[in-house]
Amino acid sequence: MKILVTGATGFIGSHLTESLIKRGYSVRCLLRKTSNRRWIEPCIVLGDKNGSPVETVYGDCLDRSSLEKALDGVDAVIHVAGLTKAVREKDFYSVNVKGTETLLESIKDAASGLKRFVFISSLAAAGPSPDGKPRVEEDEPSPVSFYGKSKLEAERLVINSDSIPYTIVRPPAVYGPRDRDFYVFFKLVNRGIFPYWGRSLYSMVYIDDLVNGIILTIEKKVAEGRIYFISNRENYTNEEIAFTIAGILGKKLRKVRLPRSIMPFLASIGEKIKSKGIINRDKIRELGHACWICNPARAERELGFKSTVSLEDGLRWTADWYRINRWI
Repeated sequence: MKILVTGATGFIGSHLTESLIKRGYSVRCLLRKTSNRRWIEPCIVLGDKNGSPVETVYGDCLDRSSLEKALDGVDAVIHVAGLTKAVREKDFYSVNVKGTETLLESIKDAASGLKRFVFISSLAAAGPSPDGKPRVEEDEPSPVSFYGKSKLEAERLVINSDSIPYTIVRPPAVYGPRDRDFYVFFKLVNRGIFPYWGRSLYSMVYIDDLVNGIILTIEKKVAEGRIYFISNRENYTNEEIAFTIAGILGKKLRKVRLPRSIMPFLASIGEKIKSKGIINRDKIRELGHACWICNPARAERELGFKSTVSLEDGLRWTADWYRINRWI
C-alpha cells in the first residue's frame, strides 16, 4: 500500500512516517519547499535501509495544481498538515479548512480509487467536557477556540465529501520527542515554576500510541466513515502532570497562582513576543475551560487500539529526548 502523508515534517507527521516505513508501507511525503526537513531526513535514510524508499513531492494543500503528482497512484492519504497556532482567525480557516477542501477536491479528480482518507483532527473540534464526563464521538461538538472551530468545519467537509472513504481521528493533548508545544511546559517546570489557574483535567496520548491508532484506521475496514478519539484511558490533573515532570527532572516546584482574568492579557503579550507561539489568546480560550477529556472506547472496541504508554513513562522518555538534544 502506498500512503501519502501531508505534514510529514512536523511532530506527528514525522513519527507517523517513521512508523509506516518500519511496518513496510510505501510512503510519499508532501513537502513545501520551505519545510524544515530535519525530522524527515532520518525517515528517508531508514526507508532506504528497509527497502521501502520514501518519496518526497513538493506541493501545498492550498495549491491544487501541485497535488496531482502527489496523489498519483496512492492507496491512502493521511492528512496531518494543519495550523495549530495563529493570532488571526482567518489563518486557521485558510489552512485548516481551505487546505482540506482543496485536497479533497484534488482527490476526486486525481485519486478516485482511494481506499482511505484519514483526517487528523483534534479534541478541540469536539470541545471541552461541560459536565465532567469524557467526550464520546456521538456528543454534539461545541468547540471554544478558532482552532477547534476550523477543525470541526474541516471535519464536516470530509464527512460530506462524495465517495471518499474517510476516517477522522481526534487526539487530545499529544506529547513526546520532537514536540515543541508541550516543551514550553517542560521548560517552566525545569525552572521550578508551575503556572496554576485552578484545577484542570486532561486526556493525553503519547506520540507512539497515537501513531499506532492512526495506522489501525487504514488497516481496519470498520474504520471507514467513523470518528475516533485516540487517547490514553486515564485522565490527569494539571498538578499530576506538573509534579510528575518535576520528579523526573529532579526539580522542586513552586506553584505560581494566576487569576483566570489576567490570562488574556498575558496571552496578548505572548503574541507580541512570538506570533506563532503556544501562548496566545486562542489557546487561552481553551485553557479557560477546566475539563478536556475523551473516551477511547470506540477505538478500543472497533480497532483493537490500546494505549500502552503510561504518563510517567511517556514523560520520562520525552524528558530524556529533550536532555539528549539539549533542549533542557
